[in-house]
Amino acid sequence: MTKFLKKDQLTSNWYEIDAKNAVVGRLATVVSKIIRGKNKTTFTPHMDDGDFVVVKNIEQIKFTGKKFQNKKYYRHTGHPGGIKETTPEKLANKKPGEALKLAVKRMLPGGVLGKKQLTKLKIYSGNEHPHSVQNPKIIDIAKLNSKNLVRN
Repeated sequence: MTKFLKKDQLTSNWYEIDAKNAVVGRLATVVSKIIRGKNKTTFTPHMDDGDFVVVKNIEQIKFTGKKFQNKKYYRHTGHPGGIKETTPEKLANKKPGEALKLAVKRMLPGGVLGKKQLTKLKIYSGNEHPHSVQNPKIIDIAKLNSKNLVRN
């Protein structure tokens, strides 16, 4: 029998990830699993059981291949002929963390639950962030993405 948690039994932890030289997609998968709560044994699909994630040094994040110049993000204004496109290069100049935020957003469920879970992602340029009071546990993304762990 599967046990589901009640609202008062939910607990949230804080994690800190340094995005220096991390690949966007690989970092986004780790972040989305933590935000969703899939790293816990008490994962409940219909509840927000995830943890908070603080990502720092976002301006030093990497894209593989030529994706930084060639990848395209599309959005629509809602008006006829209102399709807009941008590249990660243009996004990085305006909002450095937007590429990671979009990648994580698209890995979360759609609707109210996904929007609520996305608020648990905190992205900062530089090494400093205001969440040091929460004593976040540090996750070494370089260890997770080492070539020894990547399967072909």
